[in-house]
Amino acid sequence: MAHYLLIYELADDYLDRRPEFRGAHLTHAWAAHARGELLLAGALAEPADQAVLFFRGDTPAVAERFANDDPYVKNGLVKTWRVRAWTTVVGDDAATPVRP
Repeated sequence: MAHYLLIYELADDYLDRRPEFRGAHLTHAWAAHARGELLLAGALAEPADQAVLFFRGDTPAVAERFANDDPYVKNGLVKTWRVRAWTTVVGDDAATPVRP
């Protein structure tokens, strides 16, 4: 299994529009967590202009599918998104542990 970061660039009115879609977004996120795909997620603060979601999967498709189905993306709260492979090397859950 590999690790992937889904990075959201949030719309300027994200905080104003979030309440309408937050329940559906959180349901979507917790379902991905229950499947073992989404490990951690949240918006960056001050300013709330990005969000980072940490996925585990065989390919980046797991994060891409999440974004394509996310109510925040579908309703314009996310301006753009991208998935980046993350080479994790330190920690109990590192995908490719490297020890000295």
